[in-house]
Amino acid sequence: MCVVGGDVKMPATRMLGVFAIAAISLLVWLSVFIVDEREKAMLFRLGEIVRSDYEAGVHFMIPFINNVKKFDRRILTLDSKPEQILTGEKKNVMVDYFVKWRISNVEDFYRSFGGRERDASIRMAQIIKNALQAELGNRTIKEVVSGQREEIMYNVTTSADSKVQEFGIEIVDVRVKQIELPVNVRESVFERMRVERDRIAKEFRAEGEKDSKIIHAKADRKRTELLASAKREAEEIRGAGDAIATETYAKAYGKNAEFYKFYRSLLAYKSTFNSKDDILVLEPDSEFFQYFNGSQLKR
Repeated sequence: MCVVGGDVKMPATRMLGVFAIAAISLLVWLSVFIVDEREKAMLFRLGEIVRSDYEAGVHFMIPFINNVKKFDRRILTLDSKPEQILTGEKKNVMVDYFVKWRISNVEDFYRSFGGRERDASIRMAQIIKNALQAELGNRTIKEVVSGQREEIMYNVTTSADSKVQEFGIEIVDVRVKQIELPVNVRESVFERMRVERDRIAKEFRAEGEKDSKIIHAKADRKRTELLASAKREAEEIRGAGDAIATETYAKAYGKNAEFYKFYRSLLAYKSTFNSKDDILVLEPDSEFFQYFNGSQLKR
C-alpha cells in the first residue's frame, strides 16, 4: 500500500510543478514589453500616466497594475480633402494639400486626443485651413497660383506648428498639391484673362501697324529722294552731253557749213523715206529738195 501510495503522490507533485512553471512563465510574459525603434511607449498604472520616455528595447512592468500604450514615432501624412479658401479678390479657390507631421510629446498627445490619430487629423485640418485662409486672404489668385507659393507654404507651416505644439504634435511641412478654381469662378477668370489677352494683342497689333507705316513712309521718302537724285544726275549728264554735242556741231559747222547742211539733209531724207508706203507732198522747188537740184550741187 505504501508503494502504491508513493506512486500516486509523485504525479501530483509533478503536475503542481508544471503549473507553477507555467504560472511563472505567464507572469514573466505579462511583465515584459518591447519598444520598437519606430514606436514611442507610455506606461500607465491603473489609468494614470507613469512614464513616457522609453528607449527602444526590452522593458518590464507589473502585470494587471501597469499597462502600456504605443504610438508611431515616424513622420505621418495627413492627406486632407480639398478645402475652399477665399482669396483677397473675394474669389474662392479649391486648395488640395497634404501635411507631414509627427508626435513630439506622447503625454500631451494622449491627453488631447486619447491617442487617436483620426481626432488629431481633424483638429490639424481645421488649423491648416485657418492658416491657409489667413495667407490667401491677402493675395490675388495670380499670387496664390504661381507667384508666392513657397512663401505661403512656409508661413502656413510655421503658423500651424505653433498652434499644435500644445497637443504634442510637430508639423514638419505643409505642401499644396493643386489649386483649382470652382467652375463658376474659373469661367469668369478665364473670360477676364481672354479679354486681357485680346487687349494686349490689339496693342501689339496697333504698335506693329504704326511701325509698319513708319517704315513704309521712310522707304517711300528714301525712294523719292533716290529717284530725284538720279533724275537730277541724269539731267546734268544729259545737259553736259547736249552741251558737248552742240559744241561739236558748232565746230563742225564752222569748218564746212555747206557740207554740214548737206549731211543734215541726208539724215532728214533717210528718216523721211524709210518706207515704201510713205507719201510726202511738197512743192518741187521746196527747200527740202534743194540737194535734188543739180545746180545746188554744182555750187
